[in-house]
Amino acid sequence: MAEVTASLSIGQIAERTGLSVHTLRFYEQEGLFVSPVRRGPGGRRSYTEDDVDWLTVCIILRASGMPLPALRRYTDLVREGAGNEEERLALLREHHGRVTSQIDRLTQSLDLITFKVGVYEDLLEQDGRAAGPGRRRPSGGGDVPASRPGTSA
Repeated sequence: MAEVTASLSIGQIAERTGLSVHTLRFYEQEGLFVSPVRRGPGGRRSYTEDDVDWLTVCIILRASGMPLPALRRYTDLVREGAGNEEERLALLREHHGRVTSQIDRLTQSLDLITFKVGVYEDLLEQDGRAAGPGRRRPSGGGDVPASRPGTSA
């Protein structure tokens, strides 16, 4: 018995993936689908669950900063099938390194921001001007200076 595959419209795919219709057309034009996008009656694009799964991979890789040329190359390798796993692995390892470096830089940034938040919270608390949910700043208190003697901005 032949397997029946549900056909999804471009609008349904856009809704399911969060990508715009324009982006889906762009991805097709750029060769970022593993399988060719099928056309239904009247030339309308017709997608499958496999397309949704692949787009999910693409969305995650793009969100992690993978450049379009690298994503296109990865798609080409997947499309070619078995036998190029070493090249796929190398491409993903390279991207993994970039993502790890980015996470390290973001962690350093977050550490600094967390420290600075603590500095200003302590400063406001010492002055009795801690402003947070449910707390009011005293009227006429003005802004907290960016730095005070013994502290740095």
